[in-house]
Amino acid sequence: MIAATGLSPEMTMNDLLEAMPGARRALFAKYHIGGCSSCGFSPGETLADVCRRNENLDTAEVLAHLEASAEQDARMQISPEELSTTLADGQPLRLIDVRSREEHEAVMLPGSELMTQELLQRLFGEDKAQRIVVYCHHGIRSLDSAAYLIGHGMTNVKSLAGGIDAWSCEVDQTLPRYRLEME
Repeated sequence: MIAATGLSPEMTMNDLLEAMPGARRALFAKYHIGGCSSCGFSPGETLADVCRRNENLDTAEVLAHLEASAEQDARMQISPEELSTTLADGQPLRLIDVRSREEHEAVMLPGSELMTQELLQRLFGEDKAQRIVVYCHHGIRSLDSAAYLIGHGMTNVKSLAGGIDAWSCEVDQTLPRYRLEME
């Protein structure tokens, strides 16, 4: 099962996070690895090095945990095509954008709401079973956001796989694509 994903103890943490965007969340949740400066890792460290440095964790167990987490992440996602069909069918759902205000104002999915503290508080007080799809630029932050909402009792939350970028490639090519420039 692990071989199918291409994960190995000798891969760098950078490669691991690229192959499995939810790995940091999975490692922190079970092993308290990678969530803060005291338990962090560098991008060039191998998974085996990180396991050795953290109470000599069994790498096979950690890989199995990462595989199971990847399967959970896959269940939390909705493809752009499936979301398009759902919206076209008029099925009720709430689209929530977890990007920055600037990104949201520049390009957004029609009918979406920008995630704010106020919206988050309202969500927690509303129907926990309402259908919610969260999205970001590439589907990484939104996957973490979906996990957060599920962890707080929301039962019908999905993350848009590939984010708004995948939507603009696969569903609506008129929606502008963009690239963030970091200084």
